[in-house]
Amino acid sequence: MAESTNFIEEIVEEDLASGHCERIHTRFPPEPNGYLHIGSAKAIWINSSIAKKYGGLFNLRYDDTNPSKEDTEYVDSILNDLRWLGCEPTGGVFYGSDYFDRCYEFAVKLIKEGKAYVCDLSAEEMREYRGTLTEPGRESPWRGRTVEENLDLFERMKNGEFEDGAKTLRAKIDMASPNINLRDPAIYRILHTSHHRQGDKWCIYPLYDFAHPIQDALEGITHSLCSIEFENHRPLYDWVIENIGFDPKPKQREFARLNVTYTVMSKRYLRALVERGLVDGWDDPRMPTICALRRRGYTPEAIFDFVRRAGVAKAYSVVDIELLEHCIREELNAGAPRRIAVLDPVKVVIENYPEGKTEYFDLPNIPGKEEAGVRSVPFTRELYIERADFEEVPPPKFHRLKPDGEVRLMGAYLVRCKEVKKDPSGRITEIVCTADLEAGNGNPLDGRKVKGTIHWLSAAHAADATVMLYDKLFTIPNVGDIPEGKTFDDYLNPDSAEKREGVKVEPSALEDGAGPRFQFVRTGYFVRDTKNANTFNRIVGLKDSYKPGE
Repeated sequence: MAESTNFIEEIVEEDLASGHCERIHTRFPPEPNGYLHIGSAKAIWINSSIAKKYGGLFNLRYDDTNPSKEDTEYVDSILNDLRWLGCEPTGGVFYGSDYFDRCYEFAVKLIKEGKAYVCDLSAEEMREYRGTLTEPGRESPWRGRTVEENLDLFERMKNGEFEDGAKTLRAKIDMASPNINLRDPAIYRILHTSHHRQGDKWCIYPLYDFAHPIQDALEGITHSLCSIEFENHRPLYDWVIENIGFDPKPKQREFARLNVTYTVMSKRYLRALVERGLVDGWDDPRMPTICALRRRGYTPEAIFDFVRRAGVAKAYSVVDIELLEHCIREELNAGAPRRIAVLDPVKVVIENYPEGKTEYFDLPNIPGKEEAGVRSVPFTRELYIERADFEEVPPPKFHRLKPDGEVRLMGAYLVRCKEVKKDPSGRITEIVCTADLEAGNGNPLDGRKVKGTIHWLSAAHAADATVMLYDKLFTIPNVGDIPEGKTFDDYLNPDSAEKREGVKVEPSALEDGAGPRFQFVRTGYFVRDTKNANTFNRIVGLKDSYKPGE
């Protein structure tokens, strides 16, 4: 057996060794009420990788037991995200709603055995009767109904005779249990809402804590691996399995959720951002959703590398988003082809270079990787450079272009600034230079040293593009620790998206087959936007402030 690397794998290996199960079978059970996010990626990775490592099966099962919040848009997006992540549901795709008939049958079974009853308490009254962590609950006045009465009322609930909230079906367990989840929890509620798959067949729906263990058992799930908030629900999970009489019994085990700095994982709030138009849809590159990370330029490999490095444990923690950025930067640094982009262009005229002449300089696609090849970049009399690469009054140790200063144009000539032209407002419109044509792209013949190198593009050949510079969506690291009286809105970053138009790029960056992700040299890593062909989204900058091992 492979060496275990986390506590869940240790559990699995012990269960295989003891004969608890012969083949591992896991599942990922998302509710289709929103798009998957980076936190979902952890649950997907754990369940799918465990199944793969031990030669088992992995199911996708939609937890569609709450029709008021669900939509086929989310159903489709979830499967697309799983497949993009490379986690094909090898055990099949299922829907919790497909088990509604079985759930109803099992509820009737519990009623007949005196283990469930119809209760008339309102939701607020149920909370009052439930008690506290230090005080036991009180039994419902309806707890003593006869089996016959409960069967009749439950059927009438199913037939639509009662309004929403008028009655619930509750498991009869123990109102004095120290675990509040066992104090006669509701297992069915009335909800007169059409279902995205079942239509109007049902007006009662099973609650998650009742439906989920049944679904697991019916699908042959051996390990129900879920986030830590379900740990206190595990006794109820086991109660349902035991009292319905399933054998073999699936085993629920929990792990800590993935919390990331400068990020919120609440689907409710993410949906609000979309509905209020504060972001450009669920796939806005600032969002933590899988589809947004895809549009931003992240890869499945980088996302799962991040999850692995963050670790699998039970203790609450918040992982630095810089680790995620480090993972994609590390991947792209090794494999992303280089291209030139000038984000804030200013024109440079090489006055001693012949008008109408074009020559080509070869630049490596990936420095240090000969197998990646080279590309030929055109050079002409008129060029563009970054405005920030020139200073009239340069600060100390400024090794870029300045009056009477000399720099290397990357892979091409050495140029010296001779004159600066400005518009009436004082803004620089043109920098006039001369080139050392004798040295070409080699070293100066007189042996002088030139420290600075800047990137450039031929004005006649550069293509127009737009660049989106994305930053963190929130201004505080721990978004889960908002002071009283404040909301998420108070910490939205107003500078999380900067649009740069009039950007100049190598034409090859816009050509089909050039590759979806680039390093724009000296600038950062970028990807062509999936919605706007001439727009590039910044994936991450070049500077890496994350230190492995921190």
